[in-house]
Amino acid sequence: MHVTDPIADYLTRIRNAQMAGHRIVEIPASRIKKSMTEILYDQGYILKYTFEDKTTENKQGLIKIALKYDTLTKKPIIRELVRVSRPGLRKFSGAGDIPRIINGLGIMIVSTSKGVMTDKKARDLNVGGELLCYIS
Repeated sequence: MHVTDPIADYLTRIRNAQMAGHRIVEIPASRIKKSMTEILYDQGYILKYTFEDKTTENKQGLIKIALKYDTLTKKPIIRELVRVSRPGLRKFSGAGDIPRIINGLGIMIVSTSKGVMTDKKARDLNVGGELLCYIS
């Protein structure tokens, strides 16, 4: 299966796994997905993750993500995963214009010339870029 928008596929797989109540979701790996997974982990949205390099028929490998749920309500920690920039409509922003998500409670993932990072880090480094998605 060939996916035209790997980031939308990544977000949808996480969203669907959460709706189904799964503990672990497996996603085909890519460099940008690995960066996004590390950001989700660093920001406390997922429990843990592993990268499995496959040298078999699919050469891209696999990312296994352990999803995080609230211990009391059993609701997913990630309430919203929204794709901002799409292949048909790219959205770019300068360092000062990167939107704040829920007044800083959510995060925007930005693809910059210095790599994939959170909106806060992009502002700190004073770099703009493509607004990939936001998480709250």
